[in-house]
Amino acid sequence: MTALLEVSDLTVRFGGVTALDGVSFEVRSGQVCALIGPNGAGKTTAFNAISRLVRPRGGEIRFAGESLLAHRASDLSKLGIARTFQNLALWPGLSVLDNVMVGLHAEGHVGFGRAPLGLPAYREDKKLKAKAYAALDYFGVADVAHQLCTGLPFGTLKRVELARAVVLRPRLLLLDEPASGLTHGEVRELGDVLRTVRDELDVTLLLVEHHMAFVMDLSDYVVALDFGRNLVSGRPAEIRTDSRLAEAYLGRSA
Repeated sequence: MTALLEVSDLTVRFGGVTALDGVSFEVRSGQVCALIGPNGAGKTTAFNAISRLVRPRGGEIRFAGESLLAHRASDLSKLGIARTFQNLALWPGLSVLDNVMVGLHAEGHVGFGRAPLGLPAYREDKKLKAKAYAALDYFGVADVAHQLCTGLPFGTLKRVELARAVVLRPRLLLLDEPASGLTHGEVRELGDVLRTVRDELDVTLLLVEHHMAFVMDLSDYVVALDFGRNLVSGRPAEIRTDSRLAEAYLGRSA
């Protein structure tokens, strides 16, 4: 497997605080890679740097051999990168279908005002709507396509956000704490769903997650950070018993 995402010597500072200090790791094509570490380790900052939401002070981020630092956050969907957020980034006043349609407007140039006239842009809109509905069906939530997001169960909303993230068939999907707020049963279902996404849709996954049982069961490779630096990395079986990881989470006395 070749490296799809390469993070090299990444440094991010906020004023006098160094959030990332020379962090490096790779995500290979077809992998499920987890980025873990205690609170304040720099995981979200690394995600935000990859997503182009924060500007690094040093280092490089390359996707499919091309530097991401030359691109804006709005370019990522066209490059083949999608992301979900820890706090659901859905519009509660829009229908489920319309929320997924938002993810498709990077592909088209649809003006909703043209719909009554049946102009070509509207016909394009109908095609995009069919794609959005198919994505919802793939994640088993097509039955709520025309309901508002407000009031839907949290687990359902997680699936809606996944549908929106993969509707453009990205090559790399960034998942920010996807298991957060889910029941044990929903966490198991999520693991099955993400394996299916990886295998059937050929999507490489990079996730930030605190749910260690979920991480160790799902991931092919794990990168652990602590205080903004690389701590340990390897296959789940290799790092599970690493004393450095236990110390980072539990303290030296443990």
